[in-house]
Amino acid sequence: MKKYNYSLTDTMNCSEQINNKVKNQGGYGRNYKIAAAIILMLVFLMIISSCGSGIKEADDGRITVYTSFYVMYDFASKIGGERVNIINMVPAGMEPHDWEPSPRDIADLSEADLFIYSGAGMEGWVDKILGAVNNRNLVAVETSKGIDILKSYHFQEDSEEEPGHSHDEHIYDPHVWLNPINAKTQMKAIKDALIQVDVMNRDFYEKNYNYYAEKLDELDKKYREAVSSFSRKEIVVSHAAYGYLCDAYGLEQYALDSITGGEPTGAKMGEIVEFIRNHDIKVIFYDGLSSSKAADVIAAETGIRTAVLNAIEGLSAEDLKAGKDYFSVMEENLKALSEALSQGE
Repeated sequence: MKKYNYSLTDTMNCSEQINNKVKNQGGYGRNYKIAAAIILMLVFLMIISSCGSGIKEADDGRITVYTSFYVMYDFASKIGGERVNIINMVPAGMEPHDWEPSPRDIADLSEADLFIYSGAGMEGWVDKILGAVNNRNLVAVETSKGIDILKSYHFQEDSEEEPGHSHDEHIYDPHVWLNPINAKTQMKAIKDALIQVDVMNRDFYEKNYNYYAEKLDELDKKYREAVSSFSRKEIVVSHAAYGYLCDAYGLEQYALDSITGGEPTGAKMGEIVEFIRNHDIKVIFYDGLSSSKAADVIAAETGIRTAVLNAIEGLSAEDLKAGKDYFSVMEENLKALSEALSQGE
C-alpha cells in the first residue's frame, strides 16, 4: 500500500484552487460543482487510507524498521531479509555508548513501524527518544528481555553496591549478544515483533529465524569444543565487554576500563601489568572499535602483543564493505582466543 501524505490543509488548498478556476471561467456551473465534489472526496479517502491502517510502509510496500546499533541491524536484516526496509541509527564505525540521537533522528523514527533495540542499559538514550516520538502505532521491542543480565566487571569486583542504581548506570553488562544462545533469544524477539507488525509475512520470518537459530547453536557448539582445549582461561582486555562470553564458556576477563570504555587510572594499569607478569599472559585484547592506546601502553610495558576481540558494538565501513557480519566476527573472535589461550602461545 502506498502511503499518501495529504493533510486537511492540502484538501482546503485544492478546494480553493477549484473555486478560483470556476470564478475565472464565469461562475459555478453544475459540471464544476460535481468535479469539485469528486476531487474533494478522493483526497479525503486518501487521508483516511493513509491513517487508518497504522502501518506506514515504504514506497515499495515494505514495512520500515529502525534499529539502535549494528548488532540489532544485522539480526533484523537476517530475519527480515528483503521484506523489510531497515535503517540503522548509529553510523558505521561509531561507538554506540557515545552516540546521542538528534532531533532529525527522532523525527525519522516517528515514521517507523518497528523500533528494535537491545536494552539492559546499552542504549542509554532509548527512554528519551521513545518519549519524544510522535507515533502512537510504533512498536518498540527490547530484545534482551528474558535474558539473565549479568553485573558488569567492575561491580562484580566491588563488595559494596550503592542502592538506587539502574541499568543505565552500568551496574549491568549490556553485551548480551556475545553469548550465541542470548543472540538466539534476541533474534526470536525480533522475529516475533516483525510478525506482530507484518503478519502476512509470518512464514518468511519464521523460516529465516529457524535457519539462523540453528547456526547460532552450531556456533555455540564450536566455542565449547574449542574452549575445552585451552590451556588457560584468563583474558586481559581493554574494555570490560566480555562478561557473557566468559560466563558461557568458563573464561575470566580482567579489564583495564569499564563497560563504556574510558581512560584507566594509573593504579589500574599497574594492577594489570602485575597480573600479566604473574600469570604469564601473552596477549591483551582491545575491541577494535574504540582506541587501542591503553592496550598498546600495557603491551609495550610487558612485552606482550595486542589483538582484537571484537565486541560487535559496531563495524567499520571497511568491514561492512568486506561483507563481515555477526557470525564471521564471532569466528574471528574464536580464532583470536584460540591463538591466545592454547598451549603453543
